[in-house]
Amino acid sequence: MYWEKLSTETIQKSVFDALDKNLNYNTEPILGLPGTYLDQGQFYSFPFLKEAPFLSVLVNNPNHIGCHTYSAGEKYFSGTHQLEIDLLRICAEEILDAPKSGYDGYVAPGGTEANIQAQWMYRNYFMREKNAGLNEIGVIFSEDAHYSVYKASNLLGIMPITVKVGHDNREVLLDDLKKKLEDARNKGIRYLIVHLSMGTTIFGSVDSPASFLELVKRYFTHYFVHVDAAFGGFIYPFSAQKNELSFQNPEISSITIDGHKMLQSPYGTGVFLCRKSLIEYVQTPEASYVYGSDFTLCGSRSGANAVSMWMILMTYGSEGWSQMIRQLINRTDYLCKALDEIGIKYFRNPDMNIVAIDCNEISEELADKYYLVADNYLQPQWRKVVVMTHVTQEMIDSFLTDLKKEKQIVNQ
Repeated sequence: MYWEKLSTETIQKSVFDALDKNLNYNTEPILGLPGTYLDQGQFYSFPFLKEAPFLSVLVNNPNHIGCHTYSAGEKYFSGTHQLEIDLLRICAEEILDAPKSGYDGYVAPGGTEANIQAQWMYRNYFMREKNAGLNEIGVIFSEDAHYSVYKASNLLGIMPITVKVGHDNREVLLDDLKKKLEDARNKGIRYLIVHLSMGTTIFGSVDSPASFLELVKRYFTHYFVHVDAAFGGFIYPFSAQKNELSFQNPEISSITIDGHKMLQSPYGTGVFLCRKSLIEYVQTPEASYVYGSDFTLCGSRSGANAVSMWMILMTYGSEGWSQMIRQLINRTDYLCKALDEIGIKYFRNPDMNIVAIDCNEISEELADKYYLVADNYLQPQWRKVVVMTHVTQEMIDSFLTDLKKEKQIVNQ
């Protein structure tokens, strides 16, 4: 895993050079495109834009419609398209172990769309290649999986299959997995999408593909595996000794990864990645006026989002990013050690920066003071701490001091 750290000057030059290769709405006779620069009444040209590459891309408003790893895409914005292609290379090859040029992908509006994109792609594959009916396709996932998996199955008309997890260890209960697989077969499901998580939203838990797929193979011959790494994708590959949920695992066919969580890029920076040419199954041939066609759910999308992610990764380089992740893991270790000393029950994957605290261990007032999100606001059982970059040692110490006081009062 390696990518080069670039200086601020080099990053700025690269982005402005890319913009120069794009069409310019101000200087060229562009009559046929249904887009333009951002409204000049609100987003007029400030002098500081000359020193602000991301904002300059935002104002210039390049359209990144299409999938530029698969087809050339529209030539009008080829400069910033190349930055997206380089971003996808880093995410796929360097972070998630894909073979060189052995993948396709795009910067999606978020992890939800990327997860829907995966189910859409596999559903279409089963229908086209196996002549499957909708009532023969299911998607299976743990109860801790992100709710976007339900959105996708509802939109696509396929059966959602939820598997229970252990309350304390958040691992899939294999007996329940076996039961759900048997039930699915009995209900006529013949084709399966396996949705695994690399860092669930509430717990930061990571699914084990080996134990999950060992049972899947007993009941199903035809299946694909998608990994939702929306939260964990920019931390777990750097913190874990071994990542079984990367493209190095031949069972994994697609991965979602989000920039607007760990990477601190703007909202609207999800990434969808899949093995080469699978993306063909979501081509929209009716988009015949789009050069290179369209393979995405969203269609038109801002090039500024891709550029923002590229700039952040180039600012750190792989070594700088790894160091930042180590700092967050160390800070999370510090929190967990203190919770152990106080005697607080919690769950944490040791390679993640999420700590879910049992609701019996903390008052609602204290949880609200520190904005701890509940797993279920109707019947909360857990409240999570997420050690992001803004979470300082002082904030953690303040929280621990309040928690100790509360614990002492309860024990009196």
